[in-house]
Amino acid sequence: MNFTPREIVEELDKYIIGQAKAKRAVAIALRNRYRRSKLSKELREEITPKNIIMKGPTGVGKTEIARRLAKLVKAPFIKIEATKYTEVGYVGRDVESMVRDLVEVAVRMVKDEQMHESQAKVNPIVEKKLVDAICDTRRAENLEVDRTIVENELKSGKLENEHIEISVVDNPKPMLAIGGPEINLGSMFDNLMPPRHKKRKMTVSRAREMLASEECDKIIDQDNVYAEAIRRTEEEGIIFIDEIDKIIGKNGGSSNQDVSREGVQRDILPIVEGSTVATKYGNVKTDFILFIASGAFHVSNITDMIPELQGRFPIRVDLDNLTKDDFKKILSETKNSIILQYASILKVDNIDLVFTDDAIDEISEMTVAENETSENIGARRLHTIMESLLEDISFNANGQHPMMEVKIDRAYVQKAFSETKKKFDLKKYVL
Repeated sequence: MNFTPREIVEELDKYIIGQAKAKRAVAIALRNRYRRSKLSKELREEITPKNIIMKGPTGVGKTEIARRLAKLVKAPFIKIEATKYTEVGYVGRDVESMVRDLVEVAVRMVKDEQMHESQAKVNPIVEKKLVDAICDTRRAENLEVDRTIVENELKSGKLENEHIEISVVDNPKPMLAIGGPEINLGSMFDNLMPPRHKKRKMTVSRAREMLASEECDKIIDQDNVYAEAIRRTEEEGIIFIDEIDKIIGKNGGSSNQDVSREGVQRDILPIVEGSTVATKYGNVKTDFILFIASGAFHVSNITDMIPELQGRFPIRVDLDNLTKDDFKKILSETKNSIILQYASILKVDNIDLVFTDDAIDEISEMTVAENETSENIGARRLHTIMESLLEDISFNANGQHPMMEVKIDRAYVQKAFSETKKKFDLKKYVL
């Protein structure tokens, strides 16, 4: 999808409040990928992505911006924590594992697309096998069977939760990974013997999924899947490196811990700089993968990174702390807003949840106060407050009563958190 930078920002605005500078930066980076794709091959090889580093406290939207960006254009995306490479006793997969994980995501994406395209071809085969299995299972239970009736009931959706016994491919794929690319021991012998089948009991709905997957596998060209997945990884992949500040020493310090952190930076550098990583699907060049790094940088600064790694993140964006108005918008104005989510969940149990404007105002004030008096976790604090606020309603709702309207106003919120507010008031007297 060839979104303009303005269109990308408009889409991100539906889910993320504020952070205009960060949205503009990622929108331009994404559009530049499209622009690059229109150039000659010779020139394309010279143009690498302008990687981005985001600085800001937790819960202000850094990860969500990157995730929504990738979802918008259906790009392979993974998020990794930089600190995983500093863990004591961390054995096995090295920093190249981030690229292998990204390829796995791309393979699943391409395979899902091709399975969707193949659905029309395999549906008649799957339906026939389901009818056979339903009839066989009923006969085994000494039930009367009429194949025509079974076919009609299956088409009408009446049998989705009926349990049947069905033969499926038993295809375990043990993995071996010792500090390098995974070796799929199962696939090494796939062509030497016919696939084994085993009987399993499951619902018709689950059996349809498994049979459809098996039939699609027979007509999908796996080599094409892997080739397309590698292409997407190399040309469209996005890797989000979170907590990058945790692998940066404090103001150029030289302790053993800082030396270890610098070592992790030097391990990550070749991946970001551009190298070839061996995966079980083939070699992957990382030169044109877009890397987005983020961190709070409370203790260290971006300038404390090793110069070579700094140079690979030329675009730097500061994200703002969220305000009371931001929290109000996150609660009620974003697409699939937090209030909409809770209202929809409770509607399942016949609770019609209605929030007044003054309740939203009160919750937003409390969120600001909580973030100021304890750890600032940004918008994540809203979920903590909402869970506590609606705990009694969620616990007592059982769906065994008619639809009931429950109004949440300022008085309700204040009563629910009266003890918490006393705690806030006392804190200003504690030295």
